[in-house]
Amino acid sequence: MSARPRVLLAEDHPAMAQTLGRLLSVDCDVVAVVGDGAELVATAASLRPLVVVADIHLPHVNGLDACRELHRNDPPVPVILISAAVDETVRDEAQSAGAAAVVSKAAVDELVTAIQRVWTVVRAQPYR
Repeated sequence: MSARPRVLLAEDHPAMAQTLGRLLSVDCDVVAVVGDGAELVATAASLRPLVVVADIHLPHVNGLDACRELHRNDPPVPVILISAAVDETVRDEAQSAGAAAVVSKAAVDELVTAIQRVWTVVRAQPYR
């Protein structure tokens, strides 16, 4: 297994996708950046990342529905949902969708910490 988490990033705003991809690449192997939820589900199936970071508000299939779909995979792909505004409603929706965490887009350090935490759990699973 890689010494760094393999992350698939889903963000529909190109400037934010580029910024997040660049920031995450310091600590993670960003295997792909996609711009919508349907592409996220398809790309996750082909690349089999160990962690997915997805914007809640993606076009075509939103991040919550993509999270639900990825959570049904065998093994499920852990998803960290990101949003510009995180409140209790967003946290509740993310939890009900099966998200491993929900983080504000502005809190990159918190996002990296969440990825590392999820990756530690994934690495401990014998079938990965």
